[in-house]
Amino acid sequence: MTVSTDTHAVSRNPATGEVLAQYPYASSADTDQALARSHHAFREWRERSINERGDALRALGNALRARKEEVAQMMTAEMGKPVAQARAEVDKSAHLCDWYADNGPAMLATEQTTVDNGHAVLEYRPLGPVFAVMPWNFPLWQVFRGLVPILLAGNTYLLKHAPSVMGSAYLIDRIVKDAALPAGVFEVLNITNDESSRVIRDDRVAGVTVTGSVRAGAAIGAQAAGALKKCVLELGGSDPFIVLEDADLDAAVSAAVVGRFQNSGQVCAAAKRFIIHQNIAEAFTERFVAAVKALKVGDPRDEAHYVGPMARFDLRDELDAQVQKTVSEGATVLTGGHKVEGNGNYYQPTVLANVTPEMTGFRQELFGPVATVTVVRDDAHALELANDSEFGLSSTLFGKDETRLNWIANRLECGGVFINGSGASDARVAFGGVKKSGFGRELSRFGLHEFCNIQTVWKDRR
Repeated sequence: MTVSTDTHAVSRNPATGEVLAQYPYASSADTDQALARSHHAFREWRERSINERGDALRALGNALRARKEEVAQMMTAEMGKPVAQARAEVDKSAHLCDWYADNGPAMLATEQTTVDNGHAVLEYRPLGPVFAVMPWNFPLWQVFRGLVPILLAGNTYLLKHAPSVMGSAYLIDRIVKDAALPAGVFEVLNITNDESSRVIRDDRVAGVTVTGSVRAGAAIGAQAAGALKKCVLELGGSDPFIVLEDADLDAAVSAAVVGRFQNSGQVCAAAKRFIIHQNIAEAFTERFVAAVKALKVGDPRDEAHYVGPMARFDLRDELDAQVQKTVSEGATVLTGGHKVEGNGNYYQPTVLANVTPEMTGFRQELFGPVATVTVVRDDAHALELANDSEFGLSSTLFGKDETRLNWIANRLECGGVFINGSGASDARVAFGGVKKSGFGRELSRFGLHEFCNIQTVWKDRR
């Protein structure tokens, strides 16, 4: 099949290299029609009660569950996600719908307070159509964790998904239709980056949300700022995983494997830099490497395989170049370290030791199944190296002394800290980062309020 990435979004199976489908980019006229539908739907959708919108989201969750296997298989085919992890992503996204339907209305309720000579109320009003630029690594969850609170608040949603997962984007569109949400509330825009810039400038678009690379976030964020649009950015991460000398090593190793190699290592908020106290570095590293060597790599449709292919061939080349450069700078390969031969886009689960702060593997985000290990003298040294990064998405800490753990956690420069457990995201708590990991928050009440006009209404009692 002839592949044209200039005129089409291309979906390719990374396990085989096979082209699955090509989706022609929309014309400017098609985009304008989608914008008009979204703007028209907003005027009707915002008038529905919050409870009605919550009921619609509950129906969306049920419609998603009805297509669970279809969605999971689509994600596995398009980006190589191991199928058991794909099914878990569907369950998590459907639960998100239920949680916001149950808890969101109270978070949008009018808040009253007393002021001089009267009282005031805070009202959470919707803004309008929100343009979402989403990545390929969680084709469903990344969309739903923004879509659900944005719709509940009374806004509408315009999705520009990653070109490599447009099959997933159109499947989400069919699920929205299954749930009988009003036409125009959710629109898929299969458009180029140039057309995206035009959408951001369009007066009908009220806000922009982006999950992606630092480069993409900086470019889109600048465009949104230039158009004076509210923007939320969730970008890259090079999360530290700190293991203190009193840690439960079995628990730390288990969490380290999940934290680094879930989704084949393609997670923004994943453990990437393992910072280990010198007193237990040898024991931790020995167990960690043994566990990594035991991971089964292969066809993501086979539930026995925990690590599948990387989603994009160009990103595997980039990852391999980072690994080889780090080795040339003095790092030691304890396992892996190379591409897997064959048509599939596989990379060996890799552990690099003797990694120091000036090396590529420490300074840059490694977006794939590669872990780096750095040994530190004490808590202060661990904290220093953990914060020695342009990123600040999340961090993980393992140890037993609560005072020490809290001392480090309170000084970590990041959006989330996980103590004695793997990194995660959950509807009930805010998610986001600082520094070059972006700004704004998703999930919880904070994510719900991001795209609201928080309107103060004063009422004079005189």
